[in-house]
Amino acid sequence: MFLKKIYLSVLLYSDKSNQSFMRTLHLALKVFVATVLMLTLSNEFVCSQIRERSTIETRYTWNLADVYASDDDWNKDLERLKSGADVLAGYKGKLGTSSSVLLEFLQSSSDFSKLYSKLYSYASMKSDQDLRNTNYLAMDQEMRQLGPVISAKISFAEPEILGLGKEKVGQFLAEQSEMQVYSMYLNELFRQQEHLLSEEEEVIMAHASSILESPYSVYSVFANTELPYPEVTLSTGETVTLNQAGYSKHRASANRYDRELVFNAFWSAMKSFQATLAEQLLAGVNSNIFIARARHYNSALESALDPYNIPLNVYHSLIGNVNENLPVFHRYLLLRKRMLQVDTLKYSDAYAPVVKDIDLQYTYDEAQDIIIKSLAPLGTEYQDIIRKAFNERWLDVYPTAGKRSGAYSNGSIYDVHPYMLLNYNDQYDDVSMAIHELGHTMQSYLSNATQPYPLADYPIFTAEVASTFNEELLGTYMINHITDDETRLSILMSRLDNYKGTLFRQTKFAEFELTIHELAEAGEPLTSDVMNKIYGDLLKKYYGHEKGICYIDDLYSVEWSYIPHFYYNFYVYQYSTSFTASAALAEDVLSGKEGSLEKYLTFLSAGGSDYPIELLKTAGVDMTTSEPFNKAITAMNHIMDEIEEILDKMGK
Repeated sequence: MFLKKIYLSVLLYSDKSNQSFMRTLHLALKVFVATVLMLTLSNEFVCSQIRERSTIETRYTWNLADVYASDDDWNKDLERLKSGADVLAGYKGKLGTSSSVLLEFLQSSSDFSKLYSKLYSYASMKSDQDLRNTNYLAMDQEMRQLGPVISAKISFAEPEILGLGKEKVGQFLAEQSEMQVYSMYLNELFRQQEHLLSEEEEVIMAHASSILESPYSVYSVFANTELPYPEVTLSTGETVTLNQAGYSKHRASANRYDRELVFNAFWSAMKSFQATLAEQLLAGVNSNIFIARARHYNSALESALDPYNIPLNVYHSLIGNVNENLPVFHRYLLLRKRMLQVDTLKYSDAYAPVVKDIDLQYTYDEAQDIIIKSLAPLGTEYQDIIRKAFNERWLDVYPTAGKRSGAYSNGSIYDVHPYMLLNYNDQYDDVSMAIHELGHTMQSYLSNATQPYPLADYPIFTAEVASTFNEELLGTYMINHITDDETRLSILMSRLDNYKGTLFRQTKFAEFELTIHELAEAGEPLTSDVMNKIYGDLLKKYYGHEKGICYIDDLYSVEWSYIPHFYYNFYVYQYSTSFTASAALAEDVLSGKEGSLEKYLTFLSAGGSDYPIELLKTAGVDMTTSEPFNKAITAMNHIMDEIEEILDKMGK
């Protein structure tokens, strides 16, 4: 009854923690990730050195045999799953018979959910190795199609439990000590009672889920395999394909002519499909609105936040705080302008290296050593688990033909271990991405090792804390071990780029997502022109276009069409909130504040044993206040102070 998240980090659509199997199932089926979650940070660090999978050394590929030794074993468990659904359906009308019967059902459905998650993860990861492989794509699709069917069969459970009344369920809890691991779920059930439907209505919602998931599925296939991306010839004479991987690599060229060429070619290609992509995104927005209205929420935002008991003001305060602090972001942009030595900073300069002749490259083996040393503040046990992940093939490292782009961590296979997908390309950003995803992996590993299955699935709201915390440790380690001013500038700017990408950029996404949902809820049209106008205005506001901070070409207003997170139902704001939380927690741990490390490791091991706001309070940050955000802004200003000191010393 407690389906684990299928692909957390990025991304992704995952189950609403501690809800019933029926609703968590169809939500988890909204695969998936992204980016962060999870295809993290909008595929910012995907790469383009594509090789055939057969040429990659085995030690750099994940070992999915730890999940299933063969596809035949997977098929055997699939048949067991199908028969198990009928067994669960046989409990209809019996849940109130006695506390032992209810406990039996909860345990059976929990085991069932664990099996489903294992099957789904194997099929999805096999497919992600090569999205062109129709055999594994079919297995992945079968799991997605099976979910609504199973969900419909057991849609009786929540209405039946609610029909028992809170008092009787409380009595059952008191009678059965083994039922305590389900107490949070049961309490949540009654807290959200007004948003739960009748058995017949839940059946309809279950059957509708595969349709509601379609917008992202269509986008993913189109964007990853069929969209005709352009080719350009760079100043070096090299002709490159600007797919998502190629665009991410070459937009960061040190040559300004090449950057502008890449930007204009890529966004012109996206613009040629803007009408289709707008209809696709509108379909995703309408799916969210349908669910919200069907479950009697006032808005899609409330529907997305309420299952985690997140106050609406957390979302609105984030947007308000970022808008009030745009001058800090503009200071960063002006630093970038100064270091690039350009008269006019352009949006196409946003990813350019700002330190000439400094190309921080690390082989994957070198990256492992840096990562282990960076994580020393978290203790030897934490480091040993990371070594185990490296040595026992939890990671699929290099980009290969047909492989899913981006990066994610999948911690949904409770009895095995987490898995990570990377597309490592020997850049410093790839080191950062790897340590980011290892944060997710460690939170999954520790939660699975510490919590019983029904409580091991940590809330999405806390998911990005562990990952961005690790990035803070990496940045601190690099600065402490590099004395060369040019290299220090490069690392410091990389840390600032994290603030740009995770705090400001993701909040810009969150503001766009909120705006388009509010317009759709009000019955306003959402054509590509409308989306371009909304996104373009936000882009110009955030980057100070009207103030002469950074010039934004109108063509780039179509950038919304490139962001898979907009299909994740108000996911992106959590990158920003988690970033501020992790900055505050990392500051405490690195400063040696008494008890801070123990509290943080306890947080990583807590899974979903409490509401996310409460979990973070226990760790040491209160996300209902502006204090974590203010600490992050202070830290950002300190980094910029240090950069300016170095620049002044160097006479730049």
